[in-house]
Amino acid sequence: MPIPPHIARLRAAVGPTELLLLPSASVLPVDPAGRLLLVRHRGHTDGWGLVGGAVEPGESPAEAAVREAWEEIGVEVRVVRLLDVLGGPDFEVIYPHGDRAAYVTAVYQVEIVAGTPLPDGDEIGAAGWFDRTEIATLPISRFARAVLRATGHLDESAG
Repeated sequence: MPIPPHIARLRAAVGPTELLLLPSASVLPVDPAGRLLLVRHRGHTDGWGLVGGAVEPGESPAEAAVREAWEEIGVEVRVVRLLDVLGGPDFEVIYPHGDRAAYVTAVYQVEIVAGTPLPDGDEIGAAGWFDRTEIATLPISRFARAVLRATGHLDESAG
């Protein structure tokens, strides 16, 4: 998905490299076997990441989580529970085109209720289910690593 209009207006006012603090939602789909769905974002080379994105005006973080799951992997989800709300240096992102954002993210465990996760081919290039052992061996983005550690899905000692 292109840059949301409200963020594009902010960028026009403050410039492309000014750090923006933005609310977001991170989505952790868990299957019946306890595996997590992780994704690879197109254009990013920092490893596996999470479904999620910025909260849009008039939208709650939980609504953003549901919308992002639909947009990025084509599934309907039910929010199971809010796991945490996180922010700080690990949640700062520099996009390939130079935009900088610091996210405060509401992290939701979700259940897929309809559809099969498939990358949208635009924002997401790959999606896969991983158990804890596999996650510990994957290249994972700094943002996703911080979320997975904070929510107990990745041991603190994992690289």
